[in-house]
Amino acid sequence: MDKIDIALWSADLSHPIDGIGAWASLVERQMIAARAAGTPLLVMPEWIAAHWLSFAPPGLAATDEVAWMADQAGAALTLLRVLVTRHQVALVAGTMPHALGGGRHANRAWVLLPDGAVLYQDKLCMTPGEKAADGWFLTPGHQLNIIAWQGLRLAITICLDVELPALAARLVEAAPDLLLVPSMTGLRSGYNRVFGCARARAIELSTVVAAVGCRGTVQRPVSAPMTNYSGASVFLPCEAALGFDGIGPAMVADDGGTGEGPLLIASGLPVGHCRSLRTGAAEVWPGAWRADHLAITHTPVTAAAE
Repeated sequence: MDKIDIALWSADLSHPIDGIGAWASLVERQMIAARAAGTPLLVMPEWIAAHWLSFAPPGLAATDEVAWMADQAGAALTLLRVLVTRHQVALVAGTMPHALGGGRHANRAWVLLPDGAVLYQDKLCMTPGEKAADGWFLTPGHQLNIIAWQGLRLAITICLDVELPALAARLVEAAPDLLLVPSMTGLRSGYNRVFGCARARAIELSTVVAAVGCRGTVQRPVSAPMTNYSGASVFLPCEAALGFDGIGPAMVADDGGTGEGPLLIASGLPVGHCRSLRTGAAEVWPGAWRADHLAITHTPVTAAAE
């Protein structure tokens, strides 16, 4: 495959829903729009499951929210698998908490394919709120999965994971054709960190990177409302043939509050051209360059001679 079209849904979590069925109908509308545009892949944001907190039981404490969402995830995934088969659109279903046993939960991105395959990627590095004992207290993943799909190598780095230089260095070795970054950021600062690093990864990996986040405010049963600020963007290597600046299709980011959230149709993403860049056609890209051989020295500052 030389080019691919994808759809990125910046879901607005303030949009009213009253149950998993209503939420699945919301997802189906995006899937229908993606299919109508001819895109074979729909990507949803990190913590899409947080939308469910708007109909959670009264009195649900913050420490119980993850387990409650994990209990809903089975029914949600069952409905999503039906939709993927019905509309023949592959789905990166945002992230949902997944029970690991022993009271532990992962922040898991599910990948549902029209042939029935079910794959996943767990978030590798937790935010302060995700690892707090009095918060969501999630367990980090321990492996990066490279997914083979339609002749492409897909990788998923969930929100904070895309900000990790050590992980970026490992990704160069994996040579993904498409890096997907589902995210959830409460403030403009978080949005700019994630999307800024996603742009850097496109340059460093010489590949196509697509980032999408939630917008809108989630009303929670007991805890403070959860605000979200984000959008969706595609980033490319900075090459003359790709428009010089590394900026692909994008939408304006905001804090939501109007409708279901916009859908970005990103057409003709040049995965084949980027693959050729990684095999010698790039202007200057050095490939999987490592710094293991370098010594870091600390030179003391001395007073200038009089």
